[in-house]
Amino acid sequence: MPAIVSLGRVLFAVLFVFSGASKLFDIASTTQAIADKVTLPAFITPYTAQIEAAVGMPTAQLLAILSGIVEIAGGLFIALNIGARVFAWVLVLFVAVTTFYFHNFWDMAGAERINNLIHALKNLSLIGGLLIIAGFPRETAPVEDRYPGV
Repeated sequence: MPAIVSLGRVLFAVLFVFSGASKLFDIASTTQAIADKVTLPAFITPYTAQIEAAVGMPTAQLLAILSGIVEIAGGLFIALNIGARVFAWVLVLFVAVTTFYFHNFWDMAGAERINNLIHALKNLSLIGGLLIIAGFPRETAPVEDRYPGV
């Protein structure tokens, strides 16, 4: 893989690693933001109640921890090119869901609408970059390079 592509992967992943770490270092704010914005469907409520009872944490806090872990792991694995295509798809789903719940510009007006529209478009660009990573074929060394002298 050319060095420029490796550098691009690392630089692209910085956003996810930093964002995930920020979520985990300020779990209370992340939990509050999720509790304020995310409404889970009613058919999931019995399951989330069981999970909450088992782990002793509210669903919003579990989602906050999970979102931080997904961002850090996805970013690191993309940067290191370990399962990059799989983690790119995971992050595509994550960014799409995050955009829907947190940057719902269609329900806003004025400056708040413009700000969230910009964030939604930024996330759309991130999804585009992730799709490029997901669609980038895995490179293998030609047979001649793997077995010199044969």
